Amino acid sequence: MRVIARRLLFYIITAIAAVTVDFFIPRLMPGNPVEAVLAHLQGNVTPATIHSLEMQYGLNSPQGLWGQYVTFWVHLLHGNLGISTSYYPDSVTTVIRSALPWTLGLVGVSTVISFVLGTLLGILVAWRRGTWLDNLLPATTFFQAAPYFFVAFLALDLFAVRLGWFPTGRAYNQLDFPGWNAGYIGDVLQHAILPAFTIVLCSAAGWIVGMRNVMVTTMDEDYVLVAQAKGLAKRRVIWYAARNAILPSVSGFSLAIGFVVSGALLTEIVFSYPGLGWILLQAVGARDYPLLQGIFLIITFAVLIANLAADSVYVFLDPRTRQEA
Repeated sequence: MRVIARRLLFYIITAIAAVTVDFFIPRLMPGNPVEAVLAHLQGNVTPATIHSLEMQYGLNSPQGLWGQYVTFWVHLLHGNLGISTSYYPDSVTTVIRSALPWTLGLVGVSTVISFVLGTLLGILVAWRRGTWLDNLLPATTFFQAAPYFFVAFLALDLFAVRLGWFPTGRAYNQLDFPGWNAGYIGDVLQHAILPAFTIVLCSAAGWIVGMRNVMVTTMDEDYVLVAQAKGLAKRRVIWYAARNAILPSVSGFSLAIGFVVSGALLTEIVFSYPGLGWILLQAVGARDYPLLQGIFLIITFAVLIANLAADSVYVFLDPRTRQEA
């Protein structure tokens, strides 16, 4: 528990530093959020409207920089991330809440599937090294090196445009939410299969190669050779070797899970999928600093939480990390 407590303190300090940086960056960048909102509004704009917008975005505030920093923390603890300029008058929380489930459903599930599938295949290839399974490595290396958007364009052209098996984009066909029924769920799944296939195909290759290489090295360790010499069952020996070989993959998986909330940016752009990656692109194009600020905070906290969870799992899997220095 001391190890977890020390790391928890470290992550808390890191979170405070990240929030502080997130507070100062928009204030150092050029531009005025009120001018961005006024560009979207049509008709006559009164001075009262401008003053109201300045109050909403904290411009010309009588508070000093320290007072604004404290107010920023108070709003953050209450879940208030400000008002989006490109989606005005919607709040940043509302915009993120509408996009986050799509990203978690697509990228989150695809990441877990690719990790489990890649890890198991990596163990199998290492166990059966020297057989025909080694021929999978060149193909997996190609997909690991290929950019996501390149594979996404190929999959979109082949399966959606030429064969017509899947839709060409978006997350569903209905304009309005019809309710949770079989037709709507089937429509969403049909739209998600192709982008999910792209993510799994490209990311699983890295897990296969990484797990296979570590597993081959672990299989030559003394304790594995002793276990084999004592006549333990092959599956049990593989289990002991895999338990130690998977430790580096756990750290990589924590980072992958942490970045799930940022979305597969290029994949979501190619398929026009309304996740956080797509929203992030729209915010950059519109210079929507409050929305960018909120998305970066969500990504930061997700990465910190995922790393803390990985450290906890690491302590459980490897007893050596529990020993005091």
